[in-house]
Amino acid sequence: MHDPAARFFKCSDRERAIFEAGIKLGTIYHQYVGAPLNLSNVHSLERAMEDSAKVQPFVEEASVRIDKDIISKRQGVYKYITLAGEMLDVRIVVRYKEERITACLKYVPEIDYPLMYVEG
Repeated sequence: MHDPAARFFKCSDRERAIFEAGIKLGTIYHQYVGAPLNLSNVHSLERAMEDSAKVQPFVEEASVRIDKDIISKRQGVYKYITLAGEMLDVRIVVRYKEERITACLKYVPEIDYPLMYVEG
């Protein structure tokens, strides 16, 4: 894929791939956290998140899983909750030129935080 913005980046191709993955994970987190959901729409929300990531530049793969157990346990009187970072398990594969990286967003209980990190 031709990259018209390449001249603005003073970094390696791997660093650029990691940068791009960070944008994708940040977009998913900040765009969707707070969205209302229940078990009837969780699958469509997962697909929407994946599809929105896949149309962004350099994305080869995207998978999103939302913890359905949390939804089941926390539904209130109105039978829905809002999406929280601790419910997300996201994996994005980005290829920039010859560099291919996998980045994740996953809740890590030991640090009590929805962490975005480079897996490989």
